[in-house]
Amino acid sequence: MMAAGSKKRVKGAESETASAPPATRDGKNSGQNGGFREQVTTLALAILIALSVRHFVIEPFRIPSGSMFPTLLIGDHLFVNKFIYGAKIPFTDWRLPGIREPERGDVVVFTVAKQGHNTYPADRKPELPREEFVKRLIGLPGDEIDFRAGEFYVNGEPIDPVPLDDPFVDPNGTKLDRLAVSLGDHDFEILDDPRRMGPGANWPIRVEPDRYFMMGDNRDHSKDSRVWGTVRLEEFRGPAFILYFSWDFNGGWFEVINPMTWWNVEKRWGRFGQIVD
Repeated sequence: MMAAGSKKRVKGAESETASAPPATRDGKNSGQNGGFREQVTTLALAILIALSVRHFVIEPFRIPSGSMFPTLLIGDHLFVNKFIYGAKIPFTDWRLPGIREPERGDVVVFTVAKQGHNTYPADRKPELPREEFVKRLIGLPGDEIDFRAGEFYVNGEPIDPVPLDDPFVDPNGTKLDRLAVSLGDHDFEILDDPRRMGPGANWPIRVEPDRYFMMGDNRDHSKDSRVWGTVRLEEFRGPAFILYFSWDFNGGWFEVINPMTWWNVEKRWGRFGQIVD
């Protein structure tokens, strides 16, 4: 009797023991699923934060051309301050309240419409592809911009450039005259090509309400508001404010991911962290 009872109890224990593993596997699978969901949630949150920072706080931008020589060089990488003018609300023309209005002399990244080599204000060709430009703000709404005897005037006041001694040599070896300029609260340099006349316009130009007149610092080698017109505030991404990286490179993505590119291309270490003015 005792032996039989003992055998029965052992069989019961074996039955209980045999049923335990499925519960353990279920618990392990549940833990794995919970860990996976947690990782996906964390990744989604990180992406959301990164996109929010990019849209509402700062956005990176790369300089692909020489229209802003000598202020910005080809291969400069900078941050755009999105909240100074008020960040644009996605899929609308509305903007959040900004810290200040755009000012003369600001270096601004903005959106234009492109069709081949032709450029248009984005709001006047909404059906065309978009592209980002960077130029300096010269004229505010209502300003009169004029060009007489080789000098620019804003509301009748000349922008008096002061010649500097050493020329600027562009990547093609062309020597360009450097001139110091003050506009608003900004002191900067512009370039003049004595062998070439910059793009023309029907002077004087009265800047329309709610629009801005933009020009490149490389005055004779920049297609800007003199050619394709003015820009709305709604197209402003924000003012450029700091360089975070700079190298003498303007290639494509396949070259960027080549380790030899990073080894061979010259880095402009002295421009890292430079404030854009």
